[in-house]
Amino acid sequence: MNFPKYIPSGSWKEGHVQGIALDAKNGFVYYSFTTILLKTDLAGNPVGSVKNIVGHLGCITFDADRGRVYGSLELKHDSIGQGIMERTGKALAQEDAFYLVCFDADKIDRMEMDAEKDDVMSAVWLADPVRDYMETDEVSGCAHRYGCSGIDGTAYGPVFGADKDSEKKIMVAYGIYGENERTDNDNQIILQYSPDVFEKYGRPLTQTEPHHSGPDASEERYFFPTGNTTWGVQNLEYDAYSESWLVAVYIGWKPQYENFKMFFIDGKAAPEYKELLGRNGEMGKVLSFAKIGKSDDGVRHGCHFSLGSTGVYSFGDGRFYFSRQQGNAEEKTFSGDVYMYRMNKENIKVFEREE
Repeated sequence: MNFPKYIPSGSWKEGHVQGIALDAKNGFVYYSFTTILLKTDLAGNPVGSVKNIVGHLGCITFDADRGRVYGSLELKHDSIGQGIMERTGKALAQEDAFYLVCFDADKIDRMEMDAEKDDVMSAVWLADPVRDYMETDEVSGCAHRYGCSGIDGTAYGPVFGADKDSEKKIMVAYGIYGENERTDNDNQIILQYSPDVFEKYGRPLTQTEPHHSGPDASEERYFFPTGNTTWGVQNLEYDAYSESWLVAVYIGWKPQYENFKMFFIDGKAAPEYKELLGRNGEMGKVLSFAKIGKSDDGVRHGCHFSLGSTGVYSFGDGRFYFSRQQGNAEEKTFSGDVYMYRMNKENIKVFEREE
C-alpha cells in the first residue's frame, strides 16, 4: 500500500489530539481527540467516530492481530478532569477511575457512534494506577504514590528483552505530575497486560457508574528512570526497526536533568531488578536506555524532537507518522495533521521529515 506523506485530520471541537494509530493493512487512521475517537481513510476523509467519551481518552495503539484499537481512559477530578467536564457540560462519577479500553475497529463504520450504547467500546478497570493515584507515597509522604496522575501512554509490542517477533503485550504508562520538590517521582512507570484481559474482564462502560471489572494487578510493572516529566508518558510506541520503545513526554523542569522531549527504551535489554531512582532503597524492574540521540550523563539518552507527544506510529522500517497539533482559538477547534518522518540516528533530533 502506498502511504501518503501527509494526512489531514480535519478540525474538531472535542479536545486536542492525544494519540494516533494506523491500520496499515486496511488503510485507516485513528485519532484520539480527548473525548472522541475518530477514524479516517488515508486521504483524511472521516469514516466513523465514537463520541460520548466523557473522560480523557489518551494515547492509542492498533492491534493488527485482533483488529482492535487500545487506549487509556481517565475518569478523574483534577485539573484535567475539571476541564473536560467544563468543556463537555457532562459530570463524571464521584470516584476516580482508570481504564484500558478497547474499540472494535470493524464496527466503527459511521459517525457519532456512542461509546456506551453502540457496543463498540469495552473497558478493563486497572487497579494499580487507581491505588497509586489514591494513596499517599510511603517515601515522600506526598499525595499520589510515585507522583501518579493516572495513565496515558499505550503501546502494543513484545515483552522487554524478548525477540521483536515474539508474543505482544499491551503496555500502559503512568501519567505523573510535574513536581520539582519531590525526589520520589523520577521514574516513568509502565504496566504490562495481555490482550486477553478483555476476554476475561472487558465490560461496557457507563461513565457515571464506573465498574471495577479488572485484574487485581498488572502482569508486570517496570520503571524507566528518566527524571520527572510533566504529566508523565504522553505517547508510547514500539519500533521494530530500532528495536526500541519511543517515550514521548512533555518536558520536566528539574535542573539536574537534560529534560529531553523523547527518550528511547532498549527493547532488546531485559529489565534489571535493582534499586529505583529516588525511592530510598525500593527495588523494582528497571528498563535500559537505548543509545539513540544524545546523553548528558552517559546513561540517559534522548532527543529534543518537537513531535511525538500528541501521536506517533512506527511502520517498523525506519518510517514514522507523527501528528502535529494545532488549535484555532477563535473557532475553538483542534487538528492533528499527520506527517511522515524517517529515523536518522546521525541527526541530533533523530527524525527527519519525508518530503
